[in-house]
Amino acid sequence: MPAGSFLKWEQIADGDDDVDKGNDVDAVTRAVRTPNDARFADLAGPVIRVEVLREFHVHDQQAVLKAARSAGWEPQPNDDLEGEEPEDVVGAVMWLGESDSEIEGADTVTDTSQGLRLRTENGHEVADWSEEAVVADFGAGWRYTAAVRRGEPAPSSTRKKSPDFASLFATEALHCDDPECEDERCQWQLTPRTADILYTELCVLADQAYDDSEELGDRPVVPDEHDGQWGVFAYLPKLTFAADLQWRRRFARAADDLAGDLERGQWPEPTCTAEELALHLAIRDAGDRGDEDDDAGGHGRLPTHRDDYDFDMCSEVFFQDTDVLMLYNSRFDGIEDPDGETNQHMGIGDLRVAAWFEPFLNVQARDPRRGFRR
Repeated sequence: MPAGSFLKWEQIADGDDDVDKGNDVDAVTRAVRTPNDARFADLAGPVIRVEVLREFHVHDQQAVLKAARSAGWEPQPNDDLEGEEPEDVVGAVMWLGESDSEIEGADTVTDTSQGLRLRTENGHEVADWSEEAVVADFGAGWRYTAAVRRGEPAPSSTRKKSPDFASLFATEALHCDDPECEDERCQWQLTPRTADILYTELCVLADQAYDDSEELGDRPVVPDEHDGQWGVFAYLPKLTFAADLQWRRRFARAADDLAGDLERGQWPEPTCTAEELALHLAIRDAGDRGDEDDDAGGHGRLPTHRDDYDFDMCSEVFFQDTDVLMLYNSRFDGIEDPDGETNQHMGIGDLRVAAWFEPFLNVQARDPRRGFRR
């Protein structure tokens, strides 16, 4: 494997170190203390994950390639390179980037890192045993965030064009005006206007959750302090109040995923508990809008229909059940535990915080490599 190449997990697992561990007492001690195949639960001490983000502006490719070769780097064969890259510039920068020295022919744009202590109660696992893709998320750029807070317009590359809901959710003509008619053409339809409002609320919910995550970090939500200040997390069930930053960002992504369903012309289909609650919140907020801005902008140009803004029906058809809402009722404290008698009697399943992103077994799971929008 040429130096500076990307390695897959299986390549790392199959590789052997050049060090003769049989003659290295320290290596033997390390192997006993921290076995190569250890899971998180097997390790006695805390496990810290460090994620590094470095970006370089390559202003002189030939200088970078020359400097890397001088340092002992060997480029990948052209046949192994992806896309239209004629030379392995990425591999060269990766090789040189291992050092803290300046890279000849390149300027540093970003150099930052972040750390996370893995916790079993949050469902964490060491990378080698992780069922989900390990995705490093550094959030939105600080310059972008500062510009938004100053009220400056977002650059054109970050603006999303509003989906064409008139085409994505084109309605069929009604069979008649009888609301009790059972003809298929008179059944409830998700209309362009309803989809547009619901999409907007999901996007707003996601943005608020990302913003609140950034402000809260790993700090717990304290209701008396945060009511009215946080747009999202003070309104979740109290068992979520101690969730960490990564959990909160995943909740924000859950709202984004549902908005993505609508962007593709599909009904929003929750694939996990977090998405269920995010959709409940978006439907609630959509129903609270009243008639405000119904005819404003692009929304006002969407076709009208008898089923417009029927968010009660959305609540009826978009969910398999409403078990997650029981977490708001103090009468059902402890209902989240799948080993509890009431939980098992009602067939509820695991509603504990660490399980909120576990995919339901009867729907297609989201791509674990999808990353975050912000």
